[in-house]
Amino acid sequence: MKRRLAIGILTGAFLGIFCIFGVGLRIGFAGNELFLFSMWYNRVVMGLVIGLAGGLQVVDSKYNVYVRGLLLGLVVSAAVTFTSEFRDLPSFAAGVAYGVIIDWVATRYS
Repeated sequence: MKRRLAIGILTGAFLGIFCIFGVGLRIGFAGNELFLFSMWYNRVVMGLVIGLAGGLQVVDSKYNVYVRGLLLGLVVSAAVTFTSEFRDLPSFAAGVAYGVIIDWVATRYS
């Protein structure tokens, strides 16, 4: 469990760096530092949630990792999307994809 949690958090932090660049290129870096930090932090929280959800069985098939990652990515990404008044919708879609990636990496390497 500790290994999965660490892998989830680290993967989320790593993918969050890509979010900073993507969002920064779309909306600008100057004046948006707090928003960019919140996007990165959201990915770290996503890694935490997915890391803790290792025993959660969403569907009874080999696709559980993908469905669980998609659902948790959707829920966690929705938090920042709603609170930012839908300021950057592409980052919402990226968050859903990152949820799948984080869950796959955490499951594969833990």
